[in-house]
Amino acid sequence: MVTPGLAGLVFLVFLAGVVREPRAFGNAVLLGLALALGALGLAERLADTPGRAGHLLLLTLLLAVAVVPFAIGCYLVLNGITMIRRESLRPGNLLSMLAGAAIFVVIGLDVVAARAEDIKLSLFATVANLVFGYVSFLLVSYVCYAFVYGLVARTGGSDFVIVLGAGLGPDGKVPPLLASRLDRGHEIWASLNRRATGPGPLLIVSGGKGDDERVPEATAMAAYLVARGFSADHLLLEEQSRNTEENLLFSKTIMDQVQAGARCTIVTSDFHAFRAAMIARRLGIRGQVTGARVAGYYRPSGMLREFAAVFLRYWAVNLAICAVLVGVPVGYAALRYVVPALHG
Repeated sequence: MVTPGLAGLVFLVFLAGVVREPRAFGNAVLLGLALALGALGLAERLADTPGRAGHLLLLTLLLAVAVVPFAIGCYLVLNGITMIRRESLRPGNLLSMLAGAAIFVVIGLDVVAARAEDIKLSLFATVANLVFGYVSFLLVSYVCYAFVYGLVARTGGSDFVIVLGAGLGPDGKVPPLLASRLDRGHEIWASLNRRATGPGPLLIVSGGKGDDERVPEATAMAAYLVARGFSADHLLLEEQSRNTEENLLFSKTIMDQVQAGARCTIVTSDFHAFRAAMIARRLGIRGQVTGARVAGYYRPSGMLREFAAVFLRYWAVNLAICAVLVGVPVGYAALRYVVPALHG
């Protein structure tokens, strides 16, 4: 009963973290750890359950653990093909296909290593599994908590609504991905405005001019909203930013000029919401992030891209952990095989 109790304790710490600061990445790690310990505790309980039913359930659980990675790999490869067909062949659109291929490479490596009975190949397979397992744990934790964050983030009581840019089409018009953000931002603003007792909130559209764009994103975003009945008097434009961090930093400067210490609701795409929230927290912005829905086929690649950015943000910690995961089995193999051979 130790493992289920530990899972429950970690889950309570996770809940406390969400209440204290829902934008912290540590919440994702705690959630992933609680789920992993919970699954391990369930397996232990099934193993100790007498009778055929418990053993069948345990076998089903183990088969699911074996089959799920293969199923996910198939899904990601197929999703990558869909992304290329619908969004063109670009590096960012290959992420889901590459992730699926990586799963198959690790599975294939395990199969070959098990049959070859070669020490070096087995060591390489062990190292690959440990590193891949660590990255997969963080990815699953991130995806699960990003979903949870979308449920717990509150948008009430804001003085500003900030809509983050997402790139314009070749014709300088607002593409569907950005349109969904603007529509969601308009919806949030209207809700806040109905409940306001004073002048009502202001809406900031944030996005600079890319090298391949005719006008700043904020200009096109403002035109999109005004064409759909939004009052220009409630619009502010941030036209200098080139990425999410600058979107938020420059928008914060505008807010501070109008009303220091104001609260805001930040609007972006759903797969981008949690990372945007993490950046907002780091910049000291008071407010949460809400996500606009995107096409289902787009979400896996988008989420993988967001996770990669977070993983690289904490590159030093992740590199250190991966080094330990590589060093421990290599060191063990050296002590067991190399050192005795030298003294033999």
